[in-house]
This record gives sequence, C-alpha cells and structure tokens, in this order.
Amino acid sequence: MILTLTVNPAIDRTITVDRLAFEDRAYILSSKDSPGGRGINASGVVHSFGGKTTAIVPAGGSSGTRFTEFMQGCGFPVVVVPIRNKVRTNLTITDRHGLTVKLNEPGPKLEKPEVAKIEKTVRAYLDKTRWLMLCGSLPPGVPANLYAGLIHEAQKRNVKTLLDTDGDALLEGIEARPTVATPNQPEAERLLNAALLTRTHYLAAAERIRRMGADAVLLSLGARGAIGAFADGTVEVLPPRVEAVSPIGAGDALAAAFLWAMERESDNADALRWGVAAGTASAKLPGMKFASLEEAREVYHQVEVRRLG
Repeated sequence: MILTLTVNPAIDRTITVDRLAFEDRAYILSSKDSPGGRGINASGVVHSFGGKTTAIVPAGGSSGTRFTEFMQGCGFPVVVVPIRNKVRTNLTITDRHGLTVKLNEPGPKLEKPEVAKIEKTVRAYLDKTRWLMLCGSLPPGVPANLYAGLIHEAQKRNVKTLLDTDGDALLEGIEARPTVATPNQPEAERLLNAALLTRTHYLAAAERIRRMGADAVLLSLGARGAIGAFADGTVEVLPPRVEAVSPIGAGDALAAAFLWAMERESDNADALRWGVAAGTASAKLPGMKFASLEEAREVYHQVEVRRLG
C-alpha cells in the first residue's frame, strides 16, 4: 500500500476565466470546489491507476466537515485526524490559455497534541505500508522536523519514503535520508539558494540534492519534463509538446505515478517516464483534474528518456 500524509489539506476553489490580463477585467466561466492537498491528489492518482492507497489528513471546523463530505465516495480509505481549527481554502484562477494564478492560505494552527495525534496515526499504519508519501506544506504550529521524524520512523519499519515539500521541511527531511525527494524547480532553487536557468543547472542541482541525503531525486521541470538523479546514474525525461490547460497539480501526478510504477517493478527511469506522462497528461485537462491511466499511457509512448550515465 502507498500511504499518503497531507498535513495541510485544503478545499481547492478553481475558477476558470476567459483570460488573465494585468489591470483588466476577466469574466468567470466556471467555478468548482474540490478537496485538495498534495497527498490527497497523489492518492487519487494512485487509486485511479489501480493501485492501493490510504490517505491521512487532519480536518476540523465547518470547512473540515465539508472537506470530509467531499472525500466520501473517493474510492480509497481516508483517515481523518480531528483538529480544532478549520481547513484552509486555496484559490486557483486559470484561463483558457493555461495562464494560472494560485493563492494559498497558510492553513490552521495546530497544537502540540494535534501534531502528536497525526504522528501516532501514521505510525499505526506503517506496518501495512510499503511507501509513505509525505506531502505538502506544514501549517503553523507544526515543527519543521515533522517529516524528518516520520522518515526515521519509517526506516525502522523498512518502509520506503517519498518527500514532497518545500522550505525548512524539505531541508530537514532530505537530511533524514528519504528514499525519494521530489522538488520542483522553484523548491529546488529555494533549497539550494541558487537560480536554475539551464539544462546544466538542472542536472547539477538534482545530483547536489541527492548528495544532501536523499537516495534519489526527481527534479520536476514542468513542460521541460524531469531530471532523475539515482545512485546508478542520471536520466533526463522529456515530454511531448502539449497545450497545457491547467498545470497545477501535475507534480502531484508525477510523484504518484512514479510510485505506482515502482510498485509494478519498473526501474527508476521507466517509473519516471510514467510520472512525466501522468503529469503531462494531467496538465492538458481543465481545472484540478488528473489524467486516467489510459490518458497517461497515451502520453507515455511519446515520452523520451535519455540516460546520462
């Protein structure tokens, strides 16, 4: 089973407009609310691909009740850890040309007993798990070393880990030696305190992050695909050119499809090929939608993999 933890879930409000232009009006074409958060998204992709997954999320307040209602009928188990404060709401505005603005609330403040309850819930599921995905930002009140501690706990149970976060949580998590770390380009730039502008920069950054502690690094580059830095070498995975309608969430699809493929005993390069295919296929869809296995497979056959030694 692939277990996902989303410490800072959200109700994602996606608004589609005719066009986004600075200092000019836009007309709303549609608006939709849905449950969100990197781990929730990843579990959704794994489930839709036929994999087995369970998602752990804290939720509270009236928006937490609404979030839980949204998750009913999602098809996979969702374990809700009760908290006092309400779930945040994130706003994504996208136009018909793929231009997107994303505005995120920081999330509810969690108290120490609530954080401890989350950790206890994760530990209770580790013995039933092959992969633990630690996903997304940490809300106020949660220490930056939460993911690092859970990585150490997973290692004791021989559970592999994937770390998908940002900032201090990413830095401390990588130092705990996760199996895989999946930063995107802006997250890698913040981690390394360096601008990544060229292919040479991308290749060097992925290897540098791997040497910081992660066994493997998947550096997501959006329309440019991804770089995979592994112990046995580096691969560059290039997607076909597509018309991106809504790229938000493509990185979640990449990480989820990578683990799904690894569970099917793909090698690292082929698993990353599936990840890039799922992310690319998802970017072609409007709003916060994720590609089906059939849609990802169609793109998979067009994805190029270059092994760089």
